[in-house]
Amino acid sequence: MSIETNAIFTPIKIGTRTAANRFVIQPMEFNDGVGSEDPSHRGDPTARTTARYKNLQAGDAGMVILEAITVSEESYARTDQLMILPRNAPALARMVKEVKAVNAKPIFVCQLTHSGEISNGDISEPTAPRLSPGFNARLLTDADGDRIIEQFVTSAKIAQDAGFDGVELKFCHGYLGGQILRPYNNRKWKFGGPKENRFRFGFEIYERVLKAVNDPNFILGSKITVYEGIPGGQGTAGPDTPVMDLSESLEFIRGIEARGAKFILQSAGGPSANTVLNQPPQALPDEAYMHFYFAREVKKVVRPETVVIGSAYSVFNDGHHNFRYVNPEESSLLAWGHKNITQGVTDMIAIGRQSIADPEFPRKVIAGQLDQVKWCHACDGCFELLARQKKVGCVTHSQEAAQLLAMTRREFGPLFVSRT
Repeated sequence: MSIETNAIFTPIKIGTRTAANRFVIQPMEFNDGVGSEDPSHRGDPTARTTARYKNLQAGDAGMVILEAITVSEESYARTDQLMILPRNAPALARMVKEVKAVNAKPIFVCQLTHSGEISNGDISEPTAPRLSPGFNARLLTDADGDRIIEQFVTSAKIAQDAGFDGVELKFCHGYLGGQILRPYNNRKWKFGGPKENRFRFGFEIYERVLKAVNDPNFILGSKITVYEGIPGGQGTAGPDTPVMDLSESLEFIRGIEARGAKFILQSAGGPSANTVLNQPPQALPDEAYMHFYFAREVKKVVRPETVVIGSAYSVFNDGHHNFRYVNPEESSLLAWGHKNITQGVTDMIAIGRQSIADPEFPRKVIAGQLDQVKWCHACDGCFELLARQKKVGCVTHSQEAAQLLAMTRREFGPLFVSRT
């Protein structure tokens, strides 16, 4: 299939903006912001951070999403996580200016997050809408919920002032937005119990952010776990069952669409539970097909102009993988992307691990330089570095990252349970 006939390389409108192609760079955490050694600049992007996004922007994807950037310094997950607080505003503005100077064409948005119960207890306070087995956290109060909503609004305005083209509000992967949406969150409080209460948290964020930014060119969207795959998780039939029922997930998506969401980035599972569903590994990649189903279900319920972005494409690479009953040339990342777009399964395709392996992947494909692509093999060494709170990189194509992984394994041993 030629570039000229592949649907991935056609433009698409996202709100008032136009993406030049259907590639989206997933928000992938790298844990390389300024750390606690410099409190006045904690959470600022470093030179390493800026260089990475300059490379991604040069890669010519239709949209680039900056990794999870925390709206709170009281509760967050990574030792050197990026932060979006008033003190971080000048550094973020400098980074956006530098990144866009490389290539202004890709839409550049950032993912706003709060880690809730999966916050790192060594450096912050884990908080939860309802206490979960195996997690130590403080129960959130109504006042906490209201304050966190205000933090999202403040951070969205900082993102706008810094020059981002929009924000992606995170309701996925076991972070606070997703924790509140879970049927498991049946505790009696302002944002718990009936679905209307659990939806309220996200709906209020959307309504207040839309009002605060007051600019139709500043686009809003969300990454959403459609099905979490744990008892009482997102997309389940009740607070104590893993049985799939997507009705609440789809209803919430329609609700944020009505409140201004212009794109939905579909996901499933999460890094702290059901990682195989979240990012299918090389050895057992077949869960990737479930993402096609979830994206199609989202596509069915949203308006034609609301852009649906599908996930889990990196594991298909150039067709050399461990899927069975397929011909490699018909089961590559590019082949599935084209097929799913043309058949109405999704509008765009998100690449995460492949963007770590080769940040200039879209540009190389557009230029017909497939022989120069550094393919992701879904070994998940990058994930192991993140789980160990190390700086993230591709251990296949970066000698620095490979050496760091080797040192980490010598210090801590191999990571037997693939969870953050």
